[in-house]
Amino acid sequence: MIAFILLILILGILIFVHELGHFLTAKNRGAYVYEFALGMGPKIFSFKRKNKKDPTLYSLRLFPIGGFCAIAGEVDENDGMDVKLKKSDYMCNKKIWERCLILIAGVTMNFITGILILFISGLIWGSSDQRSFIGVVTEGDPVANAGIEVGDRIVSINGKKADNWDEVILILNLKNKSDEYTFKIKKPSGEVKEYKITPRIEKDDEGNVTKKTFGVGQNPTRTKGLTSAIRYAFQKSWSILSSMGMIISSLVTGELSLNALSGPIGVYSVVGEAVKTSVESVLYLMAYLSLNLGFVNILPFPAFDGGRVLFLIIEAIRKKKMNPKIENGINAIGFALLMLLMLIISIKDIINLF
Repeated sequence: MIAFILLILILGILIFVHELGHFLTAKNRGAYVYEFALGMGPKIFSFKRKNKKDPTLYSLRLFPIGGFCAIAGEVDENDGMDVKLKKSDYMCNKKIWERCLILIAGVTMNFITGILILFISGLIWGSSDQRSFIGVVTEGDPVANAGIEVGDRIVSINGKKADNWDEVILILNLKNKSDEYTFKIKKPSGEVKEYKITPRIEKDDEGNVTKKTFGVGQNPTRTKGLTSAIRYAFQKSWSILSSMGMIISSLVTGELSLNALSGPIGVYSVVGEAVKTSVESVLYLMAYLSLNLGFVNILPFPAFDGGRVLFLIIEAIRKKKMNPKIENGINAIGFALLMLLMLIISIKDIINLF
């Protein structure tokens, strides 16, 4: 129950921050906002400010998952709202750069939130270097036997660039046609060497790989201080975002299967484990989800903010607005595909629970 409440709270905060970005930027650019809501479904509480210059309805809705910022004319002036507005009040009549600014504001707020949480975590508990320097080599394991040493830096694995430990871990878990991994290593002297490494593999009775042991790890040493916390916040944020980019490309190439993805149920399980571990783990998960929300929303896919920005780029190139019916139709198809994907992933998560 604690994990469920915490998950709802985390998602509520992150979505509020995202929608707040859209809201504040829309207000700043003079776009009319009908409603700023936290949650979905029926309204349980709403109010309007006494300030006549702010006609927005602020509301809290029944289901605490999601939220929205209803801006006038997000696609065209026919948004179904019975409110008389000036042409300049509609978002669709703003300049292209202003509409882009409104659309990317939510993503920007999620990125800032993730960085800020990681900074606070680094300030309180200290932080470690996120770059791909080798801090631990287990004697007798494959990496040590190959001649790789503490202080070396991983440049790439199997031809894939590995600048940080998130990328290293991800690459080592991608599908590999052979059991051999090519590590390109930069020595402290500057010399670059390649090592062919075969991990120690454990399999279950059905022949499925359950564990791959390389015997290499990140330096566990932590440092405290303002400078270290700032460095960690930006290093880790970039590390997470770059690994997310690698996940997307790996899904396209088939090196990573959908089984590696988690939906709401999978995230719930992760929250439960984080709660058992420490407050630091919960904060890290919150930062990760915030950066994840920002990254996914900026992808140029219909129904995402990035997809809508793509339509604006096309509009700028054509010097002509997209047909609203076509744009709405494409976004509807994109949303349906996303819901189908979420359903498939959720079913997989439920199966994995048993």
